[in-house]
Amino acid sequence: MNPHHADYTQGEATLVIGVGNPHRRDDGAGIHVARQLVSAAPAHVIVKEASGEGACLMAMWENVDRVILVDAVRSGSDAGRIHRLDASRNRIPSDFFHYSTHAFSVAEAVEMSRVLKTLPQCTILYGIEGLDFSAGVGLSPSVEKSTGKVAQEILQILESPASYRQQQEIQKKLEKGGTTCTNSHS
Repeated sequence: MNPHHADYTQGEATLVIGVGNPHRRDDGAGIHVARQLVSAAPAHVIVKEASGEGACLMAMWENVDRVILVDAVRSGSDAGRIHRLDASRNRIPSDFFHYSTHAFSVAEAVEMSRVLKTLPQCTILYGIEGLDFSAGVGLSPSVEKSTGKVAQEILQILESPASYRQQQEIQKKLEKGGTTCTNSHS
């Protein structure tokens, strides 16, 4: 994290992972977000691309304090819908990020890390509802629009000096009276 921000302590690290396959149309949504962020993210943030293979993801987020992961989903919602999930506090349904070509998916990697106590203390997942997962390049128009929204939202989170502290305060309040797992339209 940025050592100039009072809310960040030395040694904290933030990793943004864009997951997907850009050769399977909307499955490339997470990769598309990562490519938008790689040159725009603050210096304290590492942006990576990944295929979504669970063991690889677990190795990537080992020793980081905060991970933000973006992937395409197919839950039956309208294409382009943005789902925001706090995996630090809530279990992720195993079929939510099931559109991976790997047997060990994003959701399973998160839950395995939770069991092994290696899940970063702040793990946020963004799922962008896909429409077309066929072979080919290019995103559906509604998915492409949502990738821009997600990239902007992530940048706002990363650039706000108070974002980490505010996020912790919100999580504490929600722990007392509700869920931190939110799915929202954008």
